[in-house]
Amino acid sequence: MPDIHRVAILDDYQKVARRHADWNALPDSARLTVFTEPLGSPESVITALEPFDVVVAMRERTAFPAEVIDGLPNLRLLVTTGPANAAIDVAAATRRGVVVSGTRGAGAAPTAELTWGLIHALARSLPAEERGMRRGAWQRTIGRDLYGARLGVVGLGDVGTRVARVGLALGMDVVAWSAHLDTEHARAVGVTPVRKQELLATSDVVTVHLKLSARTTGLLGRDELALMRPDSLLINTSRGPVLDEDALLAALRAGTIGGAALDVYSTEPLPADSPWRSAPRTVLAPHLGYVTAGTYDVFYTDALEDILAYGAGEPIRVITP
Repeated sequence: MPDIHRVAILDDYQKVARRHADWNALPDSARLTVFTEPLGSPESVITALEPFDVVVAMRERTAFPAEVIDGLPNLRLLVTTGPANAAIDVAAATRRGVVVSGTRGAGAAPTAELTWGLIHALARSLPAEERGMRRGAWQRTIGRDLYGARLGVVGLGDVGTRVARVGLALGMDVVAWSAHLDTEHARAVGVTPVRKQELLATSDVVTVHLKLSARTTGLLGRDELALMRPDSLLINTSRGPVLDEDALLAALRAGTIGGAALDVYSTEPLPADSPWRSAPRTVLAPHLGYVTAGTYDVFYTDALEDILAYGAGEPIRVITP
């Protein structure tokens, strides 16, 4: 059975990883190191992680392409929180003999809940009003009504379905589109299937809930955004590259859409000089969709189980190419 010597936990931005699992259960031979800041470039990742035989990655915060995996000669177990991780080259790891294990997922509820927080914040200008009150202002904006408005859900999977149900409960007219939409499921939920063009052109609020893939990258670009009304709102809590960010910035600056609320970006953490930090009519969140105490309990507890199972010679939740 393999001995475990050095374990790294990556990207613990909130410095809470030690609280969400009993890391004292690691073998006496194991030394645990927690990284609380992004490691940076592939070269920096290799330099920082070269001594470690076990690495726990938090979602896609740190990428592990082939060049990084090949640069870590001591790496034997790579654990990702969640059941899959698009930022890990699993095929390269397998070729190297590195076991990749996952954890249970966060579930749809946390991201769906945050989506509605962003919708309300944008529709009622809550961040701007809150900041204004602290400076002595009072009632500077007029909010948007959601009751009777149309909610367009792009992607009616687990998260999209939860978001749609809340919209229905609020008295919204809910429509949905995706390339492979299950129309029977949509109608059973109370959602009307429509074409993408109709959804974009007629929805007061468009919310995106798609997995990132080659097919969905850049799915909403300049032409699609041009279909939206000047007062419509766009919400993205899926993945940044699903939207053409340059096109969205241009639309916001030109006033051809009413506003955007984003939790995800093509580059994360968002650089200090990112144009999003000064973009008009936006509500921004730092990828909080899955960041809840319950989710972290699942992620870190399962990650510890993965490590212990590997040390016992019986890896679990192994991800294959």
